[in-house]
Amino acid sequence: MTRSFLFVLGSARPGGNSEILARKAAEQLPSDVEQRWLDLADLPLPDFDDRRHGDAPRARPRPVGDNEAVLLDATLAATDIVIVSPLYWYSLSATVKRYLDHWDGWLETPEIAFKETLKDRTLWGVTALAHREEEAADPLVGTLRSTAAFFPMRFGGVLLGNGTRPGHVLSDTEAHARAKTFFAQEAPTARYPFDSSDAA
Repeated sequence: MTRSFLFVLGSARPGGNSEILARKAAEQLPSDVEQRWLDLADLPLPDFDDRRHGDAPRARPRPVGDNEAVLLDATLAATDIVIVSPLYWYSLSATVKRYLDHWDGWLETPEIAFKETLKDRTLWGVTALAHREEEAADPLVGTLRSTAAFFPMRFGGVLLGNGTRPGHVLSDTEAHARAKTFFAQEAPTARYPFDSSDAA
């Protein structure tokens, strides 16, 4: 299957440090690799409706003709999904979290076989954080890793950069060096941190 990258932008500010760093990494992808960039600010989703323990049927129809349908179709078409989110209160932005919440609804849409489709695809992350201590991003990294482990998808890790003011990440030379090879690395199958079979 030809690789196709979906970059899901989740910043509250256009052209922010996380997006700048993601685009630096994407520049290294081969020219025949498709790239699609979707900004969640342009595709707002409603709050997720959890039907697991209510009276409404859990099975959901496939969304059609709205922002959810655009994001679902793009997600299904991608071999590689890149979550691009600043570190907001030590985790993902609200728009990215809402996007991932909707994955739960897509799991309950029988015709798309969402879990089977995403199995063995690859999840990546890119984030900029104000802290110099990269451990501050551990909750964000853990969320993405465990999300990937559920399917299980492959997990390429999270490219971290330092930045506060707009464009600040451009001065992070170490992050730029990591960006040059980030998508070239082998992404292992994700495992939950509590999974004893995970040798890492």
